[in-house]
Amino acid sequence: MSEVIIKELKKLHDSENALFQQKLTPGVDKERFLGVRVPDCRKLAKSLMKNYPDQCREFFDSLPHYYFDENMLHGLMLSEIKDYETCIKELEIFLPYIDNWAVCDSISPVSFKKNHDRLIDKCREWIKTDDTYTCRFGMLMLMKHFLDEDFKAEYLTLPANVESDEYYINMMRAWYFATALAKQWDATVSIIEERTLDPWTHNKTIQKARESYRVSQEQKIYLQSLKVYS
Repeated sequence: MSEVIIKELKKLHDSENALFQQKLTPGVDKERFLGVRVPDCRKLAKSLMKNYPDQCREFFDSLPHYYFDENMLHGLMLSEIKDYETCIKELEIFLPYIDNWAVCDSISPVSFKKNHDRLIDKCREWIKTDDTYTCRFGMLMLMKHFLDEDFKAEYLTLPANVESDEYYINMMRAWYFATALAKQWDATVSIIEERTLDPWTHNKTIQKARESYRVSQEQKIYLQSLKVYS
């Protein structure tokens, strides 16, 4: 099945998009990009999971993948798994193999939406790991699923307590807190006022929040006054 999938991906090869993807994901060898566009990759993932669910397991078991596009497809296929426990099992096998933000951020399991009671504990686990993209994924899921009706102020401490020099972790932390400011201002602004975050993440959070249309002009002016200057 893996060979069949690679052939299907190669049919969707786009050299121009491959160059674009290479620029967005430094650190991944350029030879590993086929340039499959995400909508095409998502369409293929849905088709494979719908029509060949049993055969897809062969692909899941073929880690590590060589092509960036294989990893992207793998993540999108996992997102289609409707059973929560099955999704978690396959996801936790795959997470350590993720080596870039694009694959990490493309994963959005449909099974998570109705399983917040169990998902929050997994987010806690993922965020505490030393693996860059497992940690990033945990914060991403916390942002996507726990900043609305299931929000609790205590969840803010999970990304706040992360200590890392990894760029892609701290960018995710900034993205999380900027989104939290837009959705849960009253609970989140104290994080900025008290300068809980390291200076780089603190300032990046302010920058991203000030770029958001969901943050009022008055709030943006106030956030700018809280910027840390070295």
